[in-house]
Amino acid sequence: MPKPTKGKRLGGSSSHEDQIIANLIKSVLEHEKIETTITKAKIAKPYLEKVITKAKSGKLHDRRQVLKIINDKSLVTKLFDDIAPKYEERDGGYTRITKTGHRRGDGTELAFIELI
Repeated sequence: MPKPTKGKRLGGSSSHEDQIIANLIKSVLEHEKIETTITKAKIAKPYLEKVITKAKSGKLHDRRQVLKIINDKSLVTKLFDDIAPKYEERDGGYTRITKTGHRRGDGTELAFIELI
């Protein structure tokens, strides 16, 4: 299968890339701060913002859409009940990316992605 060449790529196929993004979102929601490569952080940030925005409304349809991405009922419950109410007054900008340096083995730039 040919690899797509447009934009930053995380995996060999689009389904693999979707799984990587979903796992990053799960980790950030679970731990509220993770260290990853800067490319992964920049790609995952808009998806994470959209998930939190959907959780702010709290409707059943939005919960089901988030469940399609996250696939973990306990984490979705935590998102809708604990995390989303913190951001009721905020219109966006729920996450922050902070550069931390380079990885020792291959020199890749690392960053923290965290909930504000």
